[in-house]
Amino acid sequence: MKNTVTARALPSGDRWIRLFGQIAISTFALLVATGAFLTVYVKPDMTMVKYDGSYMPLKGIPVSKAYDATVDLSLEVRGGLLIRQVHHWSALIFIAAVCLLLMRLFFTGAFRRPHVPRWLIWITLLVLGMAAGLTGTILPDDMLSGGSLGLIQGVTESIPFIGTRLSDLLFGGDFPGDRIIPMFYWLHVLAIPLAMAGLLLLLRRVAVRTRRLPGDLGQAVALFFATTGVVFMLGTFAQVNPVWQYGPYRPGAITSGAVPGWYMGFMDGAIRIMPNWEPYVAGHPLTLAVLVPALIVPGAFFTVLAAFPWIERRLTGDGGLHHYLDRPRDAATRTAVGAAGVTFYGLLWAAAANDQIAFHFHVSLYAVTWFFRIAIFAGPLLAYTLAQRLCLGLTWRERHEAEHGRETGRIVMSVNGAFSEITEPVDDREPQRQELASASSRA
Repeated sequence: MKNTVTARALPSGDRWIRLFGQIAISTFALLVATGAFLTVYVKPDMTMVKYDGSYMPLKGIPVSKAYDATVDLSLEVRGGLLIRQVHHWSALIFIAAVCLLLMRLFFTGAFRRPHVPRWLIWITLLVLGMAAGLTGTILPDDMLSGGSLGLIQGVTESIPFIGTRLSDLLFGGDFPGDRIIPMFYWLHVLAIPLAMAGLLLLLRRVAVRTRRLPGDLGQAVALFFATTGVVFMLGTFAQVNPVWQYGPYRPGAITSGAVPGWYMGFMDGAIRIMPNWEPYVAGHPLTLAVLVPALIVPGAFFTVLAAFPWIERRLTGDGGLHHYLDRPRDAATRTAVGAAGVTFYGLLWAAAANDQIAFHFHVSLYAVTWFFRIAIFAGPLLAYTLAQRLCLGLTWRERHEAEHGRETGRIVMSVNGAFSEITEPVDDREPQRQELASASSRA
C-alpha cells in the first residue's frame, strides 16, 4: 500500500471529474448572467391580450402576456433571441455535465468516505437543475410549456386523497389557472438559483476543508471561456425552443411528438409504457398509471442514488477512508449495478419516443410499447450480468498476466522437441495493479 497520495489519485484530481465539474460551474455562471438579462423582459402574467407584434402568422390572435413578452423578446429585442438560446443551451449542458460527473464519481468509487458530502451535493444540484429547467420551459406559455403544465396537473391530481385539492391550490382554479406561472417564475429566477449557488459555495467549502481543491485558476478560467464560446456558437447556429412557431398553448392542440427536455424524457417514457391501472382504495381511485412512473419511480431512483454510499458500506462492510479512485473493473458488482441503472434510464428515455419509433419503422405502436415494457425489466438484468462478467474477466486476465507474464504469440522448440511459448514480464506502471488480488476479492 502506498504511503503517499498523488494528486491524480484523489477524486478532485481526476481530470474527468475536474472537467465535468468546471463545465457545470461555467454553464451555471452563464445561466445566472443570461437569466438576469431575460428577467427584464419576461412577464409572468396570464392575462389575455391580442398579439400585435411583427410575426404576421400570430397577428390578432389572443395570447397571454407571458407568451407575448417571450415572442417580443425573441423577435423584437436586439440580441434577445441569442440570449434566450444561450440560456436554454446552458441549462441543457449544465444537466448533462452533472450527469456525467455523477457517473464518473459512481464508477470510480469517488462517492465513498470522505467524499460523501460531495456526492450528495452534486445529486441535489442535479435535481435542482432539472427543476429549474422544467420551471423555465413553462414560463413562455407556448404549446410545449402547456403540455408540461398538463403533465404537472395530472401528476398532482394522481396523489392519493389530497391530489385534487393540491391541484386547485397550485393552479388557482381551472387549468391552466392564473397562479402557476407566477409561482414558477419566482421559483425559477430566485429560489432555485439561490439554492444552487449556496450548494456550489458549500461544495467549495467542502473542498477547502478536505484540501481537495480542483486544478489551478488558469485552467478554470480557460475552460470557462472555452465553454462560453461553445455555448454561444450553439446559441447562434442551433435553434432551440422557437416559441413563435409552436404558438400559444391551446388545450387539445398539442401533438404526441412533442416531448420535454432530454433530462425529463425518462419520466415521459415511463408514463407512456405504464399500463392503465386504476384500482379503488376505500372508494377512491388510485391512478397508478401516473403515480408510479411520475412520482414513485423517480423518487425511488434518486433516493437509492443518494443513499448508495451507505448501501455499499452496509453490503461490503467497508467503512474506511478512500483516497484512491477505483477502476470500474476492480469493483465488478458496483460497475454492474451502474450499468443496470444506465440501461434502465436509457430504456425509459427511448420509450418517450415510442410513437416516433413506430411511425418511422412502420411497426405497431402496441408492439413497441410492449417491447419497452418487457425490456425495462430484462434490459437492466442483462446489462448487470454482462458488465459483471466483463469486469471479472478483465481482472482475471490481469492477474494471470501478472503471475505468468504477457503472451507474445511466439513459440519455440527446445532441443528435446518440446514446444513452449515465450512470455514477457508485465510492465507494472499502474498503481492499482499492485492491489489486484484485494480488488478481485472485493468484487
